[in-house]
Order: sequence, then structure tokens, then C-alpha cells
Amino acid sequence: MNSDFSRCLALLRQEKGISQRAAAKELGISQALLSHYENGIREPGLKFVIHACDYYNVSADFLLGRTLSRDGTTIVSAEDLYDYSTEKDNVLHGSIMATLSKKLLVNSIGILFDLLGRTGKKEAIKAAADYLGTAIYKLYRHLYRADGTKNEDFFSIPAHQFVSGIPNADLIRTEVDYVDALTAHAKEKGGFPPMSNDDLMQHYPGPYQSLLQIIHTTGERINRQEALRTAEKERK
Repeated sequence: MNSDFSRCLALLRQEKGISQRAAAKELGISQALLSHYENGIREPGLKFVIHACDYYNVSADFLLGRTLSRDGTTIVSAEDLYDYSTEKDNVLHGSIMATLSKKLLVNSIGILFDLLGRTGKKEAIKAAADYLGTAIYKLYRHLYRADGTKNEDFFSIPAHQFVSGIPNADLIRTEVDYVDALTAHAKEKGGFPPMSNDDLMQHYPGPYQSLLQIIHTTGERINRQEALRTAEKERK
């Protein structure tokens, strides 16, 4: 039984807002035994797993950490994923800026992965997805823990490792993987999709404006910060 099971078992009880003693009574076992299950000290039998699934209303696959969906469904193809962009009146609640920022990023990421898909280099696609996934993970987790009251056992990376910079190390590693994959593709095939301004405008007439905006604003922001640092050094 993997560590995902014990962590998930504890989180489900905490979500339900009940004590270990109360949950153990409902599940027909002692509190000590439930504690052992939740801490990964002992492995339960199939009968307990079934009982726990019924009690917490989740699938066995979810409880065992084999899927992120509580009903046990898995993503088989791209069509299985929910596409938020297709929703009518797709505006994030409470902020025009949030909606604008999201659309700029979604459009730009769409272009990036379409270009990567045209190279056919799976390693580059995976590395790009890993890099962006880690960046999103970091931003979401900082938001999640900002008020200092939430239980971070929801995440498999311990809090002390998160704040010490483990995700930052992963960003560096996945960026290296990305560059290595692109370099390998250049040596193997030597060709990449055309990416001149005219080419991108022709192939992506709608979303390309978003990519241009990100390129411009990011460049301006970084150059401005660098100019401020240089000026500060000169003053010293």
C-alpha cells in the first residue's frame, strides 16, 4: 500500500471534520488501528478499503492514489479534459484583470504547444508541460497557504521542502530538459516550424496578439528591473 493511501485516508477524514476516534467508530475499527493506517504504519485489508470508500464516498482508485478524480475516472485522451475556454460568458469572478491575464496566458500557451506538437519531439512537449505545471503548482500553493491556517497535508511535498525551494530546483531541471530536447531535435531533424512574425500571424491570427503582448510586457518589466538594479549599484 503506497503512501498516497495513508495521506488520502487522513485528508478525507479531516475534510469530513471528524476526529480520528469518531471515524474509527464509524469504520468499525479501533482508533489506534486507524492511526496506523493514516500514518502508513500498517496496511489494511480489502474489506476496510471497501468500507472506507463507501464511508467517504470515493472510489478505490482515488483512495489508493491511482487517480485524482474521486469517482475513479481517468484521463485517456485530450477530449476527456474539461475546456473552460468553451464556457459561455467565460469571465473569472470579481476581476477583469484576472480574466485578461488568463486569456493572454491561455492563448500564448496554446501557440507554444501547437508549435512543439509540430516538431513531434515528445521530450520537449513533456518538459514544457512539467515546467509550466511546476510554476502553476508554486503559485497555487502560495495562494493556498497564504492565510497560514490551512492543512498542507493536501500536498505530497512537505511544507518545509516547499518553502526551502524544492519547486525552484524542479523549474531549473525541467528547463534544462526542455533545452536538451530542443537541441537533440535540432541535431536529429534540423527543422522547426516557421516562427517569423508573418508566419505566426498567418497561422495564429487570433491568439498571436496575446503572445506578442506577453513578449512585450515581460521584456519591458525585466529590462526595467535590471535598470533599477544597475542604478542602485552605481549609487553605492
